[in-house]
Amino acid sequence: MKSATLGFRVHSGWAVAVVLRGPLNSPLVIDRRRIQLVKTFTYTYRQPYHTAEKMVGKDAAKFISSMRSESARLARSSLRALQKDLAEQSYRIARGALLLASGRALPQLEKILASHALIHTADGELFREALRAACGRCGLPLEAVREKELFEIASKTLGINPTALKHRIAAFGKSFGPPWTQDEKFAALAAWLSLSRRAVL
Repeated sequence: MKSATLGFRVHSGWAVAVVLRGPLNSPLVIDRRRIQLVKTFTYTYRQPYHTAEKMVGKDAAKFISSMRSESARLARSSLRALQKDLAEQSYRIARGALLLASGRALPQLEKILASHALIHTADGELFREALRAACGRCGLPLEAVREKELFEIASKTLGINPTALKHRIAAFGKSFGPPWTQDEKFAALAAWLSLSRRAVL
């Protein structure tokens, strides 16, 4: 089996996953897909903490718990499907990287629901946690990288200046065609950073 690495960029209710293979100095994209993290893609479910804000006490906690379970199950199913598809091409995902927003720790549910800013943060974290859990269940080592630090860290690690790095990432999409939005570009750079980590371990 040949090794590959995976990068995730999360949104409310879904995530973009990009898989790269080496060599490190000129990696290639071998898979790109959107992972659905809610069964029903409506505001109610893809913004779970916003929905729970309008609920009372135990109902809010029960709803958030059910959403965590559903998202973890869907993430696990999607990741296993990705592993299977890649195995058919003789690739094994060796490790991955997950992009974070602030990376701040969250308080108890009651405090989250009392703060609109924390509600936004918590929605994203619920889906990131689903991917973390899925990677753990699927035996995939996962590193977390703050998105605002991604280009700085990758530039230093890969020895490529940020401007050149942006051009390189943009070029990755040419072989795959659209969509190659900021989601795919950032996920690809996270995967490239993970590829560099694997190369030095």
